[in-house]
Amino acid sequence: MLRLNLTSRIWFSFILLILVIAVSVAVIYPISIQQALKEDSFDLIQQEQLNFIPTIDHDDNTQSGLGFIEQQQAAHSVGNLIVQNGIGQLSGAAVPASVLKEMMSHANSSKKLEVGQFELNYKGATLFYVTRHIDTNDGQATVISYMWDTYRNQMAKKLWIRLLYVFLLAVIISLGFSVWLTHYLKAPLKALGKNFEAISKFNWKEPFIWNSGDEFQALADQFENMRKNLVHYDEAQKEFLQQASHELKTPIMVIQSYAQAVKDGLLPNGLDTTMDIIFGEAKQMEHRVKKLLYYTRIDSLKDETPTLELITFGELAQSFKERLSAMKPEVKFHISGESVMLHVDPEQFGIVLENLLENALRYAESKIELKAEEGQGCHIISIHNDGSSISEDIMDSLFEPFKKGVKGQFGLGLAIVKRLIERHNGTIDLFNDKDGVTFKITIPF
Repeated sequence: MLRLNLTSRIWFSFILLILVIAVSVAVIYPISIQQALKEDSFDLIQQEQLNFIPTIDHDDNTQSGLGFIEQQQAAHSVGNLIVQNGIGQLSGAAVPASVLKEMMSHANSSKKLEVGQFELNYKGATLFYVTRHIDTNDGQATVISYMWDTYRNQMAKKLWIRLLYVFLLAVIISLGFSVWLTHYLKAPLKALGKNFEAISKFNWKEPFIWNSGDEFQALADQFENMRKNLVHYDEAQKEFLQQASHELKTPIMVIQSYAQAVKDGLLPNGLDTTMDIIFGEAKQMEHRVKKLLYYTRIDSLKDETPTLELITFGELAQSFKERLSAMKPEVKFHISGESVMLHVDPEQFGIVLENLLENALRYAESKIELKAEEGQGCHIISIHNDGSSISEDIMDSLFEPFKKGVKGQFGLGLAIVKRLIERHNGTIDLFNDKDGVTFKITIPF
């Protein structure tokens, strides 16, 4: 495929258009102009013939004095001759016998018509003639008026020359217009390219505005939306790194301080207690790093389709009940809708339930309820705890990274949950009810 830049495409398009027009004119124009001039010649012949007929019976039918061949050089010269009773040539310039014979043949073949229009070739030239049957004082006669194609040929030549001038002028104007159009079309692209270059150098603070009211403005608006998304993404990444650094800094400082105490021999709580604190903080930091890595890993899974399988809600919920109930024995788990079959990615949905149940355990006072049911075209999974209600001020932001509740830990659990649910084309809602807090997951079939 031919690869051309914008300027070459515009020039190529105009040249191709000019060639198409030129070929079309070269094919169609000769046919149409020749036909039009031919019709004009016959009209002229008929008009001259009508002017000649009244003079026939008054002996004032003077001719131009030009002979049959000489009239070929005169563009508008019309010759007239009269044939009486189909025999001989009564008046008019002498016409070769072969020509007169063909003329009379055509005239006799069209006696039913008052007027006949014909043409014949004679020595490489075309002769147009009109025959008309009339009655004279001496009986029936045929008037033949003729004219050579000299007029048609001269007019066609003149029109061709003028058309050539017009065509050349059109080419010059078109090329000038193509230069202007190239500049006009490239202006917004150059501006857009300049901004792309700035973005490639991580300079996306300057807004891009192009007010033209056309497709370029739509493209500019899309570019501006992309720039804003990049700015938002950049700010989110910086905030993410700051939050992650802050969350990891605390356990690192604790470990560092206790390790220094061990090195200096300052153990107010004893060696075992000090080492338990160090191991506890290390484990907590490991847990946070794993969540941080999994949260960033979800972005790489955006273009991948989850591996969906049919799993029984009861089996999955029961496995988490057995694993987590020991963390807070006073909290009882209640499961309903065990037989509901969920069409989800087992690994990802397991992470969703694990994060939500760990969150519920931190706030629950005596019970956690897990419920699955079939809605209209979807599955609904509810996780309820009877802890204190959540402030309306922070409820909408809890699914954002590093946003924590009163007893929150790292602030990534609910953000991971939301992203995984969205990968299943589902939604998650959080609301306070009369005796606690409920998370409601909706996943389409």
